[in-house]
Amino acid sequence: MQIVAMGGGGFSMEPENPLLDSYILSLARASKPRVCFVPTASGDSENYCLRFYESFSKRACVPTHLPLFKRQFADLRGFVLEQDVIYVGGGNTANLLAIWRAHRLDAIFRESAQAGAVLCGVSAGSICWFEAGVTDSFGPELAPLNNGLGFLAGSNCPHYDGEAQRRPTYHRLIASGFPAGYAADDGCALHFDGGRLLRIVSSRPAARAYRVQCVDGTVRETVLPAESLGSADEAKRK
Repeated sequence: MQIVAMGGGGFSMEPENPLLDSYILSLARASKPRVCFVPTASGDSENYCLRFYESFSKRACVPTHLPLFKRQFADLRGFVLEQDVIYVGGGNTANLLAIWRAHRLDAIFRESAQAGAVLCGVSAGSICWFEAGVTDSFGPELAPLNNGLGFLAGSNCPHYDGEAQRRPTYHRLIASGFPAGYAADDGCALHFDGGRLLRIVSSRPAARAYRVQCVDGTVRETVLPAESLGSADEAKRK
């Protein structure tokens, strides 16, 4: 089961920087993979889908998307299992999880990953794969979310350097008993294989990931340096 959890970045946040999206495509089992964008967290935003197609139609892949607010596929399982990459967009994580469970997509996505598809996403599309996460799903203030899919153990906090309250909120939650986990800056991605953190990659020079846990009553944040994927200009010329 391969999962790439992005703290921020990809086509929606870095339209001129294809590095993270290119890395995800490199993990696919097919030379021209079928890439399915899942925009549930944004309410199936048409603009978000358009930006996905504008970006991925230029790549060596077959882009498609999975709408659920106006569902187009009777056989969700059959459609999902045809995909090589499941790419989940940002938005409201709590709503995403509720809607997926109503359509039984939680089980379908697990089956898809076990069959060899890559699961990935940004922000809500990062948090959802973990047991818990730091979210703005319930209002303007950040809050804990404790009912993630649990494909990955522990918790997740995206946008660690991009939003001022992410770090202090995550530390406060960890200190109060929230599951230990991983934070990621914008432009940084955590690549898990079989539940184990395999690699950390970045599309920005300073982007990092962090292991955050409570040890003997004290929150400890360990920097996990990321491997640079190169420069965006070089990637665009390829």
